[in-house]
Amino acid sequence: MLGAINTPYLVPFDGSFKIATSPTVPPNNVPDEKACKKALKKSVKALSDIQRILYAHDYHSVLLIFQAMDSAGKDGTIRAVMSGLNPAGCQVYSFKQPSKEELDHDFLWRTTIRLPERGRIGVFNRSYYEEVLVVRVHPEYLKSQRLKQAVDLNEVWNDRYQSIRNHELHLAKSGTLVLKFWLNISYEEQRQRFLSRLNTPEKNWKFSEGDVREREHWDSYMNAYEAALNETSRPWAPWYAIPADNKPYMRRCVAETILENVQTLDLHYPSVSEEDKTRFNAMREILGDSG
Repeated sequence: MLGAINTPYLVPFDGSFKIATSPTVPPNNVPDEKACKKALKKSVKALSDIQRILYAHDYHSVLLIFQAMDSAGKDGTIRAVMSGLNPAGCQVYSFKQPSKEELDHDFLWRTTIRLPERGRIGVFNRSYYEEVLVVRVHPEYLKSQRLKQAVDLNEVWNDRYQSIRNHELHLAKSGTLVLKFWLNISYEEQRQRFLSRLNTPEKNWKFSEGDVREREHWDSYMNAYEAALNETSRPWAPWYAIPADNKPYMRRCVAETILENVQTLDLHYPSVSEEDKTRFNAMREILGDSG
C-alpha cells in the first residue's frame, strides 16, 4: 500500500486538521522568489526524468487533485509544475458545472472515466470533491441529481465521504498514487487578486462576477473544506494544505511534494529476458553492428 510523505503541510489522518491554524503564508525564513523558482525548476527536471521510467514501467499511475477557492492559483500551479514533463504522458482535466449526461450518473462517474492510465500522470483541476464542497455550500444543487425525495443532508455528506474514501483506497490498491492539494489562500489575498483582475486589462478575461458573489459564502466554504479534508486525508490518499498567498513558494512546495512521493514508488525500466537478448543480438547482426 502506498504511503504519504510527511511535510509541514500534510493534513493529519486523525481528523484534527483546523483551517484556523493552517497557514496561508510561508514561514518567515522562506527563500526569496528567485530561489523558489530555481528549486521549482530543479524539481520539475527530476519529475521529468522519473516520468520516463513511470511510463516505461507501466505499472503505477499518478493522480494529482487540485482544489481551492477562486484565484488561489490552481491553473498557474498546474502549468508551472507540469510544464517540463512530456505531454504524451500527462492527462489534464478541468471539471466545471456537470452536464446533463454527467447528472444522469453517480457523482463519481465523470471523474472515474478520466482517471490516468498506467504509466501516466493525471491532473484533476477540481474533482469529485466539488460534490462535498460547492454542493454542500449550495445544497439546492442536489435537486438536479435525482436523489430520493426525503434527503437528510448529513447522511448525504457522510455517504459521499465514505464513497470517496472507498474509491481512493481502491485506486491506491490498484497502483495509483493519489495526491491531493488544497491551495490555501486568505480572504484578503483573494480580494487583492480579484482587484488585480479588474484593474489589469490583460487579466480582465479572468474576472467573474460569480466568483465575487461566492465570497459571501467564505465561512461556509471553509467549514466544507475542513470537513472534507478531515474525512478523506488518509495515508494512501493524503491531502496537503499548501499556503497559497505566495505563488512561487506554493508552486515550489507542490512540486517538491509530488517529487518526494513519486520517488517512493518502486519504479524501474523493464528488464530484458535472455530470449530478448538473443533476439537483440540477431538484430545487431542484421544492422551490421560489429561491436
